Amino acid sequence: MNISQLKYSDLRKLLDQGQLTCVDIVKYYLSQIEAHNATLHAFLEVYDTEALDKAALVDQKIKSGTAGELAGLVIGIKDLLCYEDHHSYAGSKILQSFKSTFSATAIQRLIDQDAIVIGRQNCDEFGMGSTNENSAFGPALNFKNTAHVAGGSSGGSAVAVQANMCHVSLGTDTGGSIRMPAAFCGVSGLKPTYGRVSRWGLIAYASSFDSIGPMARHLEDLALVLSHISGADGQDSTVVSSNEFLAKKPIQGKRIAYIKEMAEHPSLQADIKKAFFEKLELLKSKGYQVNAVDFPYVDALLPTYYVLTTAEASSNLSRFDGVKFGHRTKVASKDLVDMYKKTRDEAFGEEVKRRIMLGTFVLSADYYDAYYTKAQKVRRLIKDFTQGLLQDHDFLVSPTTSSTAYRLGEKTMDPLQMYLGDLFTVQANVAGLPAISIPMGEDSQSLPMGFQIMADVFQEEAMLELATELV
Repeated sequence: MNISQLKYSDLRKLLDQGQLTCVDIVKYYLSQIEAHNATLHAFLEVYDTEALDKAALVDQKIKSGTAGELAGLVIGIKDLLCYEDHHSYAGSKILQSFKSTFSATAIQRLIDQDAIVIGRQNCDEFGMGSTNENSAFGPALNFKNTAHVAGGSSGGSAVAVQANMCHVSLGTDTGGSIRMPAAFCGVSGLKPTYGRVSRWGLIAYASSFDSIGPMARHLEDLALVLSHISGADGQDSTVVSSNEFLAKKPIQGKRIAYIKEMAEHPSLQADIKKAFFEKLELLKSKGYQVNAVDFPYVDALLPTYYVLTTAEASSNLSRFDGVKFGHRTKVASKDLVDMYKKTRDEAFGEEVKRRIMLGTFVLSADYYDAYYTKAQKVRRLIKDFTQGLLQDHDFLVSPTTSSTAYRLGEKTMDPLQMYLGDLFTVQANVAGLPAISIPMGEDSQSLPMGFQIMADVFQEEAMLELATELV
């Protein structure tokens, strides 16, 4: 039996009928990790003994009829998420000795329903990157072709699902970090509405953009996990109450829009463009009204995103100074400031340093109004215009990325080229809207392609329903 190909609901039936045990499931995934992880580097740490012990306890709960709603669901967690009494490195040397004293709300809610955490997954340092090559512990590789990247920053999380090393992964998405690796690896990834899932326990990159979301093979499993991790949390004031998103306006019909400037963008790979328009024709055949729309702020998306996220990063990462936790330089320092500098220079990677410097620059007194304030105004324009489009349409669709997975090293020499890869995904984060990437076939080199759906706030369930029409 290929456990990884089954939806959780099917697995649960087998568990309840006694035809399968949680220990069987965990052993299967551990065997896949043993077979592939040394090459793919998807997991930084595997909780093998702990996962087996938890599985045995959950099996007893199933027999006694007291098991939670996610009993036997095996999950992997991105290295940006805190898990009590476990290491959380954020893909960085600066946190290499850090062990969390609490669990992220999203993780704890899954554990409370008897989900089993199997390990900690590789990612770009502090979520900064689109290839997973910025991890201090080496890149995660694409299972389809190991000469190519997995995408980032949740690359390890995507590969773990792609290579059948866990049933579901929890990733994070600041500008496409769930959707891009999902597209590159041929799995599905969901970025919820900002404020639907608590960020408590997420090591922050850019607090007004960061979202926690699931990655899986099956859309039904995305919906299931989302239902459990959503909802108000006293530890995070930005989370909305359950009543707010349950009272969302209903989807009115079958109106879909795609942005002409993106569908015709010169960077768009020919195979992806062809597959995208074939999906649009499929939707038309199913009775959907598909319209091309103009979006005048396409050229402003990436500058706005990078000005604001680097500004927030420069503030968020100031806490990593060698005093409170994590790495501290062993080189003699003449004073406290010198110790700060040496610690951060030794332990932060080049991309993190670059974004801290850029963020510090745009927040400086001389340039605050010219860059940061202006970017906040443009963010409002983007948000308002996008939501205006969603007043006239139920969904916005696009390719997830302009190309399939890059070759290793292809983008590292020119960071600007890496940043351009986020063009199709950052809009959802700038506007705070939900978005999903689903598989869209493979290109001529047999590399996966992704189809992206965006909707108005709290319309994740409607978005998932549309996605089922396409997979």
